[in-house]
Order: sequence, then structure tokens, then C-alpha cells
Amino acid sequence: MTDPVTDTSTSTATTGGHDAALLEVRDLRTHFATPRGVVKAVDGVSLEITRGRTLGVVGESGSGKSVLSRSMMRLLPRHNVISHGSVRFEGQELIGKKESELREVWGPAMSMIFQDPMTSLNPVVKIGRQITEGLRHHLNMSSDEASETALQLMKAVGIPEPARRLKEYPHQLSGGMRQRVMIAIALACGPKLLFADEPTTALDVTVQAQILNLLGDLQRDRDMAIVLVTHDLGVVANRTEEIAVMYAGRIVEKAPTRTLFADMKMPYTEALMNSIPKIEYHSHTRLNTIPGRPPDLINPPKGCGFSPRCRYAQPRCHEERPPLREGSQPDHQFACWYPVGTPEGADALARNQAEGTAVTVGGAS
Repeated sequence: MTDPVTDTSTSTATTGGHDAALLEVRDLRTHFATPRGVVKAVDGVSLEITRGRTLGVVGESGSGKSVLSRSMMRLLPRHNVISHGSVRFEGQELIGKKESELREVWGPAMSMIFQDPMTSLNPVVKIGRQITEGLRHHLNMSSDEASETALQLMKAVGIPEPARRLKEYPHQLSGGMRQRVMIAIALACGPKLLFADEPTTALDVTVQAQILNLLGDLQRDRDMAIVLVTHDLGVVANRTEEIAVMYAGRIVEKAPTRTLFADMKMPYTEALMNSIPKIEYHSHTRLNTIPGRPPDLINPPKGCGFSPRCRYAQPRCHEERPPLREGSQPDHQFACWYPVGTPEGADALARNQAEGTAVTVGGAS
């Protein structure tokens, strides 16, 4: 049977009956003025984040994930950046605030684990000072109190010989330890909301699991909300309550995690899922890939941004941009005219295959 769908292009995300949202984002747009034109990096995103829960934001490189997280925190420079919409933290509007006002929010209210600790940490300042700086500014701790708290944070994130590491520089630490230092800095002032932007990039699989488990433990201890930004659906599968899939600066599917994995509707989500290596693949099996490349955000396609790469695409997809609409499952929204798993989607795929116009997906057979 076809899933009954209702157009909800003007509706906003819901949290399914949980507590009031900690962060509410409404129609957020972040555009960059460049010599070539305006880059629409984030183009009309709405979502809610509830205390104590984890939202996964997934998509390819260039989909707008990192710009979205920095836009929500108001971390982007103001020169040549055009920002519209609403970002409300505990009812307080952040759009339009001065940087001096935002500095009182960064740290005790919300913080971020940046993608690359080697470029995010100051290479000429010792680890201890980089952790204690925020403690002394936001929590008015004395030097001794801040140093003791920094030591406890280093122990909490599992760094061996923490007292010695506090006196070292970033280049003297391994990649995993630098990432743990970034977590310690982000958690130092007890934020209510933590943005984790690709927190396990460039780390080996064992260290990745340790970092993600550590974040989960600290979240439970502190009742934090976490926004986990990643390109890997496998990372968010068991570590989030809800997932938002981004493409070309927009959310194209959003659902509770179990619903998304069991009943995805957006062809782009299906393509991401099929790109995950599977244990049953034989050695040297070619991996599935998504054909083509993400669209130019200065001159995006007229209709659906994914249509040039989509094996379900029909003429309508190239002309009309589909709005986010809601399916039969609670809190499941997607932007597609021919959703996966519906008669419309099956007919579109069969039509393309019969006409020889279906996009070929490379990879394992």
C-alpha cells in the first residue's frame, strides 16, 4: 500500500512528545558571497534538539553539515556571510546577537568538538592552559581550581598520565589523545548542548569506538544534548535517537533512527546506506558508490538537487523541488516525489530501467 503523505512544507520538526526543545532552528539560511556568486550552503533548515538526546546529521562532504552546526552556534565570520532565520537556545534568540554576547553562551551553554584537533588546538600553548582558559573566564575559577578541574577532565576523557600531558604541547600527543583533549575543552564548562563535528575523522577504528563510547558515557552523566555530524550512517546507527539527512544545504529526510533504517524514503538516503561496506563482501570487492557529484551550490539544479544522480528521477524531479512531507510513520519527513518503497517509486525505477535512462550505481554485486 502507498504511504499516505501530507504536504508539510510549512511545518516544523517535532520531538515526539518529549520535553520542550533546548534548541529550535527555523528556516535557517547561511549564504556566502563569493566572486563567482552566492553559495547557498544552508538553505532553509528547520529542526529541534531536546536535552539529553542525540541528533545525527549525515551527508556527503559539501552537503552543508559543518556549516549548519557552525551556523547554529553562530561561529561563522560575519564578513561576506548572509544569515537569515531563527536560532533559539532555551527561548533566547541567537541570530543578531553581538559576539560579546555570544561569548557568554559559548562554553557554559553550548560548545563544539571540531573536526581536526591538530588545526583546532593552539600549537604553541600547552594543553593545560587551553583547558583552563574557559574555566577561569566562564566559571571564575582561581588558577589552582582551574588546574585541578583540568586534571579531572583529563582523567574523565581517559588520557593516561594526565598531569604530565597538561604540561605538553599538542604535537606531543597522539591523534586519539588530541581528540580527547578537544572533548575535555568542549566539556569543561558543562555545556547543555554539544556539537560533535566528525569527532572521529582520521582515527583508526578502535580509537573511533573509544571516542564515541566516551561521548555516550559523558552524555548520560551530564544529561547533555548532542548533535553528531558525520558522513557515515554506520556511526549514527546505534548512537542517536533521530537522524537528519542533508543534501545541497537542505534536510531531505528526517526521522527517528530506527524508522530511517527500517523504512527510508529518500533515494539519497538509500544511496548512502548502500555505500556502507558490508561484512559479507569478499576481499577486493568494489564498493557501491553514488554516481556523479554534489551540485554546485552557486547554480543548483532547478528541481530536486539530487535528481541528476538519482535512479528514480522523472521529468517532474528536474522541474519541481519537492517539499519536506510527512509519511505514515510518526516524525518521519522526506523530500521526494517518488519515495523508496512506494508504488510510485517502484514504477519510476522500472520506467527508467526499461528506457535505459536509470542512473547506474557502481559497486559490489
